[in-house]
Amino acid sequence: MILGLFSFFLFMSFSIIQLDNTSGMVDISKYEFMVEESGNSKILDVLTNPNFKSIESKNPNFGLGKQSVWLRFGVELAADLKEKKYLLINNPNLDEVNFYLIQDGQVISNQSSGRTRKFNERLIASRKLIFEIDTESGLNSEIYLNIKSSDKKIISASIADIRTINQDLNLENLLFGLFTGILFGLFFYNLFLYFSLNDRTYLIYVTYIFLVWLGQSSILGYAQELLWPDWVWLNMRSNIIFSVLGSVVAIWFVQSFLKTGMNLPKLNKGLSVFYIVYSFILLATLFGFLTSSYAVFLVTQALVIPYVFIMSLFILKSGFKPARYFLIAWSVFMVGIFLFVLTEMGIVLFSSTSFYLMPFGAALGVILLSFALADRINEQKRENEKEQREKLKLLEEHESRIIEQNEFLEEKVKRRTEELELTLHNLQNTQTQLVNQEKMASLGQLTAGIAHEINNPINFVSSNISPLKRDITDLLEVVNAYREKGKLEFSDNSKKDLQQVEEDIEFDYILKEIDQLLRGMEEGAKRTVEIVKGLRLFSRVDEQDVKRVDIHDGINSTLILLNSSMSGKIQVLKEFGIIPIIECLPGKLNQVFMNIITNAIHALLENLNKIPEPKITIRTKHIGENIRIEIEDNGFGMPANVKQRIFEPFFTTKAVGKGTGLGLSIVYTIIENHKGTLEVSTEQGKGTNFIITLPIYQNTQQND
Repeated sequence: MILGLFSFFLFMSFSIIQLDNTSGMVDISKYEFMVEESGNSKILDVLTNPNFKSIESKNPNFGLGKQSVWLRFGVELAADLKEKKYLLINNPNLDEVNFYLIQDGQVISNQSSGRTRKFNERLIASRKLIFEIDTESGLNSEIYLNIKSSDKKIISASIADIRTINQDLNLENLLFGLFTGILFGLFFYNLFLYFSLNDRTYLIYVTYIFLVWLGQSSILGYAQELLWPDWVWLNMRSNIIFSVLGSVVAIWFVQSFLKTGMNLPKLNKGLSVFYIVYSFILLATLFGFLTSSYAVFLVTQALVIPYVFIMSLFILKSGFKPARYFLIAWSVFMVGIFLFVLTEMGIVLFSSTSFYLMPFGAALGVILLSFALADRINEQKRENEKEQREKLKLLEEHESRIIEQNEFLEEKVKRRTEELELTLHNLQNTQTQLVNQEKMASLGQLTAGIAHEINNPINFVSSNISPLKRDITDLLEVVNAYREKGKLEFSDNSKKDLQQVEEDIEFDYILKEIDQLLRGMEEGAKRTVEIVKGLRLFSRVDEQDVKRVDIHDGINSTLILLNSSMSGKIQVLKEFGIIPIIECLPGKLNQVFMNIITNAIHALLENLNKIPEPKITIRTKHIGENIRIEIEDNGFGMPANVKQRIFEPFFTTKAVGKGTGLGLSIVYTIIENHKGTLEVSTEQGKGTNFIITLPIYQNTQQND
């Protein structure tokens, strides 16, 4: 009687779960709990124990350890209840759960379930723990749960009718079937690839897939239901055994796939430590140290996952392309593992979502690893194809050499003779080039001498034209004075005679002709002076000393010398800017201008019938510590393959005998020796623009 009264007041002290005919799950979130270290208390002793404490959580986590946990809560069934209600515990990884239904201080129902029970001994054969709430409608009852487990004691409980529970289980079975189908599809596909390619990595991968399925099946409770329903010993250890074996094979796969022994030998040695730790965990599990081995396993997983992630980052950075997909796959797997570990440690609350994140992450990780293997196949295929092409090329070359040796063995002496002749010809060409260079130097000296010698008589002519014009003007004034005076003082006969003389010699025409001749002489003298000046400027090709000169003078002198080659058919536009005097070898730069402008003239003259207004534009500009010179024509430009080779020695697009192919090569060398740059902007059909950039100073600083 006293026990009944105690139970009544105790029942009134904690919240009661109201159960009616409403369908669906009723989550239990309010408990009273007591942790018992010994784990030997009987239910009648627990009923009067005052050490129960209140807790409000849908998924309480009571940690690792051998101690047992008592939970209690009240239920009240509606009077018109049509279907029986059942208590569903969602965590299939609890070793032993004892269910007690109490009314008026008396135990009216005692049920037991958990991993230590054979599958068919359970009240309802299910991977989850289901207990019948066998009490009359309209009565208040208390439910006591005694929980023992070597793993984490995480409780997620709900109350529902059997139809709702079966619907929930069927949905989970469907998802597990989808999970199994995906993994086994990948299993057989990659097993086929292993037999086709004979690559050990695929065998490791299919082993890993199988162990992932076994490990997740054990965690979800399907392994006991489907594989060993009566093997309690293995059911107690399967979570740790298959998780450890899966982790070992995963590390083995990482080493094979990423080639860590070759790419990261130092970090690869660290993986051996994990092999040792996993071996100790496996041995401890086999000998029954389940709680401690499980705790060490969780810590090891929290270390090995980021360790492998860091290794894959280093390998990807080193240029190993297949590590890209592996890194993505391992990241997904790592998230699933971390959430699982954090849930087991109680940092993240246990829920149906977090409970299935681990298998979902494992499945997605396995799929992505399959993509990584496929990418590796493609990469190896590309490498093999490249290697085969190289081997085929070598074989073709060897075959060609054998054929040539067989066909031309008798002509070996002749070929050697031809090679000697070709060598002699090359030596002659080299000698000719050296002679041409010497001729250019001699030509500079000769041109300078001619310019000097011509300059004296031209100066004589130029200086005498002005006095001659003045003297003739004075004589004409005297003649005009005689004519005027003669009109007044001469007789008519004398006038007629003089008039006849003027007409005979065409005096008026002579006056005009004298004026035209003087102007022509003056213009010719000026042009000759300009030509001489141009010769003198251009004749600096043999100078080896850096001088300060005006680039415009060199350009103008070059244009004067090339004026006759344009035949008046090409327009030259000068867009000269204000540029400073620069330090350079003026003769060498004159040679640059001569070669580039000559090429532009040839390009335009060869296509006069296709270019309506052929022109050459020369621009100069001052840019900071440099000057820029642009020589642009509106010809047909050059294709890309020609542009890439125009500075190569002996490369020319001109007909045989019309070009040596040395002009632009010499130009490039001269500009390079001046510490400048030479760029070519050209497009086929849109002309060519040579852009020369030269520093203002060669040997002196700006502040000199």
